[in-house]
Amino acid sequence: MKLYLVNLLLRRFNKASLSFILGGRTIDVNSEQKIMFITVDQPITTENHYKICFVCLGNICRSPTAEGVFQHLVNERGLEAYFEVDSAGTSAYHSGQSANRHSQSTANRNGITLHSKARQLKTFDLDYFDMIVAMDNQNLANINQLVSGDGHGQKVRQLREFDPEPEHGEVPDPYAGGQKGFENVFRIVKRSCEHLLDELETHIK
Repeated sequence: MKLYLVNLLLRRFNKASLSFILGGRTIDVNSEQKIMFITVDQPITTENHYKICFVCLGNICRSPTAEGVFQHLVNERGLEAYFEVDSAGTSAYHSGQSANRHSQSTANRNGITLHSKARQLKTFDLDYFDMIVAMDNQNLANINQLVSGDGHGQKVRQLREFDPEPEHGEVPDPYAGGQKGFENVFRIVKRSCEHLLDELETHIK
């Protein structure tokens, strides 16, 4: 179901909100939400697995959390054979480092381990991955600087496009908020990743 169809239904039935089934789950949509939908070129199969890379600035806080959370959700649903999950940073500041200890401890308290090592996003990643998911506007702009006129731009999305509570549309840098900042980022990431996987799962054959 495409976004314009949802909006059309909201107007047609003069409703403030609607519920519909997507991938076996009930999705509630209201007229104030921006819910984005995904088009894939081919069905997701065990032979044609879907490759997704989450991107922030240094690849030690937000994007490793998103990678770990998304992989955890994939594993919970028994979908490991259908997805390849990675993360990267638009800078090389922390290359080779493990995820930030606060990100790791927050994830650990929620039963998730962050295994990633920081690396910088490269142009070849745009060829390799099916979707590149930016955490905020600045990193979205940084990613788009790597995009040439070869159609890669359609692969680049922001994580909170899939958040049912998108607020300002960015995953905030957790440092400014102390431990509460890291916990807030985890909640945002988990909520957004759940909805992102909900939709991708509908493309599995």
